[in-house]
Amino acid sequence: MMNQELLSLSWRPLYVPISVAVGKPSPFLLRATTTSLVLTPKEKRDLRNLKRDEKRSYNWREDVEEKLLQKPKKQFNSWKEELNLDKLSELGPQWWILKVSRARGKDTVERMLQALHKNYPDVEFKVFDAAVYEKSKLKNGKISVKPKPLYPGCVFIHCILNRELHNFIREDCEGVGGFVGRMVGNTKRQINKPRPVSKDDMESIFEEVKEKQEAADRAFEEEQASSVSPSVKKTSDKTKSRKRTLLGSTVRIVSGDFVDFSGTVKKLDKKRGLATVGFTLFGKETIADLNLSEIVQEQK
Repeated sequence: MMNQELLSLSWRPLYVPISVAVGKPSPFLLRATTTSLVLTPKEKRDLRNLKRDEKRSYNWREDVEEKLLQKPKKQFNSWKEELNLDKLSELGPQWWILKVSRARGKDTVERMLQALHKNYPDVEFKVFDAAVYEKSKLKNGKISVKPKPLYPGCVFIHCILNRELHNFIREDCEGVGGFVGRMVGNTKRQINKPRPVSKDDMESIFEEVKEKQEAADRAFEEEQASSVSPSVKKTSDKTKSRKRTLLGSTVRIVSGDFVDFSGTVKKLDKKRGLATVGFTLFGKETIADLNLSEIVQEQK
């Protein structure tokens, strides 16, 4: 009996009711339409305009303009600074081209050098006369050497140039016609500002003089070896001068401003007696209209 009572007193957990508030789940709405996807003409136009506006949002011109605005602009000098010849000294020693008398070019250069060394003893000068020294044997057996200028009327001078030196060479040296350059300034005042010769151009000129001097020396040696008389050479020159000038032929200028230059006939005007000749001057092709009497066709 006691055991039955003990068995009836078994343990049971305590039950405490707890209420948890649970909200109602929100309904998931799925809507579908059966409207046709065909757009009206007005909707198509609106869609095209929208795409066009999106493309316009990127403009490469705007990027370029923005970069140009950020890039520092070059400071242009005023016309008065362009006229300041003292600025040339900032270039350092350079080669310049002087225009001298054709008839007395050698004497002019010698007098100019004497005057420069006398008035500017501390300034270094170099003078280069681009000429080929041709040898010829005289009747008495002596050998005569005469310079043949490659650039007639031009002499190259190497120095540090400024206003004072420029004015001295141009005004106080007899026979000097000034420097080769370009016109600068405005309508109020203009001057011929000297332009330096680049190193590449000077090296080309040095090489040209060297090659032509070697060719002249070889020609003299071959002439001596073959014992060609001067009379035969003179006769060949006369025959050459009487040869008819043709379009595209190689000619030699015998008179005028470009004497001793060789070029090619580009155009012929027989009515006016003119020929358009192209020749090389300072490493660049130059075109000039010359009288037919000023040119002689070279023998092939």
